Amino acid sequence: MNSLRKPNSQGFTIIEVVLVLAIAGLIFLIVFLALPALQRSQRDTQRKNDLSRFMSQMTQYSSNHQGSVPSGNGAGATQWGGFVGSYLTNGGQTFNDPQTGSTYGVTEQTVTTTLPTAAGQLYVYPNETCSNGALTAGPGNRSVAALIFLEQGGTACQNN
Repeated sequence: MNSLRKPNSQGFTIIEVVLVLAIAGLIFLIVFLALPALQRSQRDTQRKNDLSRFMSQMTQYSSNHQGSVPSGNGAGATQWGGFVGSYLTNGGQTFNDPQTGSTYGVTEQTVTTTLPTAAGQLYVYPNETCSNGALTAGPGNRSVAALIFLEQGGTACQNN
């Protein structure tokens, strides 16, 4: 007969507990580091969708106004606000920046060497088109390019 007794082996050793806590800590760290990048990506996707919606409503506006587009010249400065109110936020719809929650500002611009980079703004360039991420002269006075800046860098650009 064996007179040696087995030690009581119930529970976990301190090494096992520390190892489990370290693995759990690493998982939480990875999640917390990846979460902000995922949120920025989702907001940029929403901005691209909003830009597409803007351009589709621009086409609708153009159809309703004999091919013309809103103008920011002179008294027409309010036409962009009227366009947003009549075509994008009509009937309780929203046209808001996903980060700020406020309605996008629509600003008419001319092509310059430095592009503005304000968040929550959609920039409209009359008589321009988008070509490989750059603005180029459009085919006529009824062309419009719209540009929005993305959080993760770069821009999204579409034209009618």
